[in-house]
Amino acid sequence: MYEKELGSALLAKTGIDVESMFEKPKDPKMGDLALPCFRLAKTMHKAPQLIAEELAPIIKEEAFVSDVEVVNGYVNIRFDRQEMARIALSNLNNENIAISDEGNGKTITIDYSSVNIAKPFHIGHLSTTVIGGALYRIFTHLGYKVVGINHLGDWGTQFGKLIVATKKWSSLEEVSEKGVEFLNGLYVKFHQVAKEEPSLEDEARAEFKKIEDGDKEATKYYEVFKKITLDEVGKIYDTLKIKFDSYNGEAFYNDKMEACLDILREKNLLVQSDGAWVVDLEKYGMPPCLLIKADGATLYATRDIAAAYYRAKTYDFYKNLYVVAYQQNLHFKQLFKVLELMGFAKYADCEHIAFGMVSLEDGAMSTREGRVVWLKDVLNQSVEKAKEIINEKNPNLEDKDKIAQSVGIGAVVFSALYNQRIKDITFSLDKVLNFDGETAPYIQYAYARCKSIIRKAGNINTSNIDFACLTDDETYAIVKDILSFKEAVQTAARLREPCVVSRHIMTIVSDFNRFYIDHRIVDQEEKIKNARLALVSITANVIKEGLTLLGIDAPEVM
Repeated sequence: MYEKELGSALLAKTGIDVESMFEKPKDPKMGDLALPCFRLAKTMHKAPQLIAEELAPIIKEEAFVSDVEVVNGYVNIRFDRQEMARIALSNLNNENIAISDEGNGKTITIDYSSVNIAKPFHIGHLSTTVIGGALYRIFTHLGYKVVGINHLGDWGTQFGKLIVATKKWSSLEEVSEKGVEFLNGLYVKFHQVAKEEPSLEDEARAEFKKIEDGDKEATKYYEVFKKITLDEVGKIYDTLKIKFDSYNGEAFYNDKMEACLDILREKNLLVQSDGAWVVDLEKYGMPPCLLIKADGATLYATRDIAAAYYRAKTYDFYKNLYVVAYQQNLHFKQLFKVLELMGFAKYADCEHIAFGMVSLEDGAMSTREGRVVWLKDVLNQSVEKAKEIINEKNPNLEDKDKIAQSVGIGAVVFSALYNQRIKDITFSLDKVLNFDGETAPYIQYAYARCKSIIRKAGNINTSNIDFACLTDDETYAIVKDILSFKEAVQTAARLREPCVVSRHIMTIVSDFNRFYIDHRIVDQEEKIKNARLALVSITANVIKEGLTLLGIDAPEVM
């Protein structure tokens, strides 16, 4: 907060660039910002203490600085609290204070969620879906044109397996009626039976070959499986406030791979290995990137190369992000290196946004073995738990079902967005449904409390706020939180880490609750009441803005 302004002032008057050197003191008693001068000693040929003494008067000239103190080579800086309150509350009527135009003219493509056809949404899909969705909203908030891409897993021998299973143990009519979970059950049964009857695998390959050849019957089965899946996951996307601009998946690139393979051949990058065609990456410390199997089949990497070229041509992206679990780290390192070797102009603008894996408390999940927790079941149970809590604490609340939906879904979404995305998650339904502590319901309740205070107080006189009433420690903590919110959103975008927004909102709520406990609001003399109500109002706006960026509702009553 204000590092840029102070850095610019010092650069203009001294020629020294210190913007990246400012630190926030761990102890607020030391000030709002600190400039350690030790790194400047070598270039300025002076002791850090002397440098600090030289820079302190320049910093003190800024209107928002109330005091500077030189201590052991540091310049400790204190801001003018009244001025900070005035700046914070200047956004009082702005419900989107973090919105900006920094991304104007730039397009970001985000490949996320990317469901597999005929496989229901399980809890393992939660992270990619809500991380991608949050990044979509954050980048849009910052002025970028964002293209959300669901790279469907809609090609491969699993479709042959499903056709065989449907013909042997069910029918198209039954799977259409019973949906994707029933279809997944057939998939599990296929693998169980195939252990005893390996010939089923040959039948499955033959059926998939029919799809590749455009056989009408096989294609009909394929289209039914796809429709069943998209209808089901569409409901979950609506529930989670997730949107996509493209559902171009693996099948879409069937006729686009050959042009990319031609480039590889022209550059002599394709080499034969045991009948397969690969790009040798040994000199780059990686195993070969397999692009064509010995039987002529293409792979994920082949399609991802074609997809990168297609996205560059279609969207002219500034950044091309892949929100995919870290288990695919090697795949993306190989992909990006192959794109570089091919001379793909935007290879350096492709990024793998890795996240940790989700496992059950008794081990990893497997759709083949039928060991999964369906996401819709988790969402439904969370909503039911929220409803129980509402009935217990506020049984006369209007729109209980709608609020329970907001609270229950928010709890699950927030659980995947509160920690750094790279961390593994051992999924526990009890933990997700714990409504105490650092959770979405805790934040939502604080927002509802803010709105309740404002409703009870009536109108706020925004034209006559006495900022001197907003300078005590508890109040100033909230003022700083509000002033640094835009920076938090920008940092979340830069790091591709939605948890920066989640944790900032949690800080605001924690500071607000301390303020609420220590300071009366409505039954105060007019100028104090008015100032504190204005602070409550903008606090509510920022909480709601943050929750919205995460894809979480902000109920006004709870």
